[in-house]
Amino acid sequence: NMNSPLAERMRVEYYRNLFREMGDDVKIGCGVKIVHPQNISLGNKVTIHDNCVLIANSSKGISIGNEVTLKHGVYLDTEVPDTGYIEIGNSVYIGTGCCLHGHVGLEIGDFTLMAQNITITPFSHKFANRDDLIWHQGGHSRKVSIGRDCYIGMSCSILYSADIMDGSVIGSGSVVVKTIPPYSVAVGVPARVIKKRGD
Repeated sequence: NMNSPLAERMRVEYYRNLFREMGDDVKIGCGVKIVHPQNISLGNKVTIHDNCVLIANSSKGISIGNEVTLKHGVYLDTEVPDTGYIEIGNSVYIGTGCCLHGHVGLEIGDFTLMAQNITITPFSHKFANRDDLIWHQGGHSRKVSIGRDCYIGMSCSILYSADIMDGSVIGSGSVVVKTIPPYSVAVGVPARVIKKRGD
């Protein structure tokens, strides 16, 4: 947990022997928590800032491409031991306080930018039967994909029923409940397309 160049080098060398793969020029900040590092792969020039959490419960685990930045307090959790995974492409920026889950898969394409405090949860509880506890009713889950060259504004929520296609922009504070077509600009609760990029 020390904040010094020496401590940073020691953390990198420690995890190099534990990660499934680790590229060159990786930086790991203070207070980072990593669970099941044997299921995590990092590319080159990955920066994991202070107090991030990476939980890779499944063998599919967490895969992070080259030149990716996880800002302070980013939380990544594959959740489900058999099916969960998170795959982050190259040159992706994930802002402070983002909380990303991968129950049956979360994929984020190259060059995508995510601002602060974004939540992606590809799971939704069932609750139709009021005579049974919600806890017992299970839920809906599916793989969620965020395309290449997207920008997600701060404090957005992206639900299990939504994908965001290549080149799309989601306005701050939006709740995305259905798929956003390519090169769209979408805002609101629930998010709706208001225009196409370049129009």
